[in-house]
Order: sequence, then C-alpha cells, then structure tokens
Amino acid sequence: MANHSFALLEAEERGFREVLEAEFPLLEDQRLVDALVWCDMTTTPDGRPTTAEARVAEILGRYGEESVVGRFIRRASPEIFAAVERVEAELAAQPK
Repeated sequence: MANHSFALLEAEERGFREVLEAEFPLLEDQRLVDALVWCDMTTTPDGRPTTAEARVAEILGRYGEESVVGRFIRRASPEIFAAVERVEAELAAQPK
C-alpha cells in the first residue's frame, strides 16, 4: 500500500497513517509524485491505457463505495485528477 497513489489517505482510512509515515519517507518532489500518480491512474490493472475518471470508477466498482478503498479513492479523487492534469499539461507542452 505504501506505493499506491496518495497512500497516506488510505493508511488514514485504515488507522495507521503514523506507521506508514514513520516507515516510508514522504516523496517531496511534486513532479515525481504526480508522475507516479499518472502512471497508476491512467492504466488498468492489466496495463491497458485508460482515463483517470474511468480508473477511479473501476476501483469503486471493484471495491464498493463504502469499503475502505472506496472511501479512500473518493477522498483522493480531486488530488488524483489534479495530478493527472498537471502531468498531461506538461506532456502536451513538450516539443514534438
């Protein structure tokens, strides 16, 4: 779980945020965090391309809205979508 997108929020839902923070140092490079979130949230579990919106919907469908994962992903969605937008804007600005 420590390497999933916005893992601290999920750890908080599970009641062990402090443990995760103590064991795994936070990534402080926002561009790296955004890139990792983009990779996680724009591919399906079997590696096919998808949108962040479809990925969040897939996660909610698989775990249920009221599960720990469902609660976490709903809380994290605004940050997930913002990270994906930042990466996609940066990719679009790259010379072709």
